[in-house]
Amino acid sequence: MRVRFQADADLDGRILRGIRRTAPEIDIRTAADAGVAGLQDPEVLRISADSGRILVSQDRHTMPGHFSRFSARTQTPGVILLREAISISTAIEEIVLIWSASEAAEWIGRLVWIPL
Repeated sequence: MRVRFQADADLDGRILRGIRRTAPEIDIRTAADAGVAGLQDPEVLRISADSGRILVSQDRHTMPGHFSRFSARTQTPGVILLREAISISTAIEEIVLIWSASEAAEWIGRLVWIPL
């Protein structure tokens, strides 16, 4: 099955727009479309998991701990965290690469930092 993504509310809009311009066929749902803006991390993780979408986030401070606790009790499609110094173009390239070169099953239960 193809990878599907859920953008966290903190994901830079330039990254989201760039992904859509570069590969419009990628299934990436915005925070607004999913209703996750303003929600706490555990709820964002639950919504992403319920929809089978890998969460893409820039929340480097609290998301790793919440993911660890969440994934200990619930199967999760995974989380991709963007490192602080990542450029917009690198973030776009790496997310497109993940989408094009992998399957959703490869990401289950994983938290991955990009750039890799």
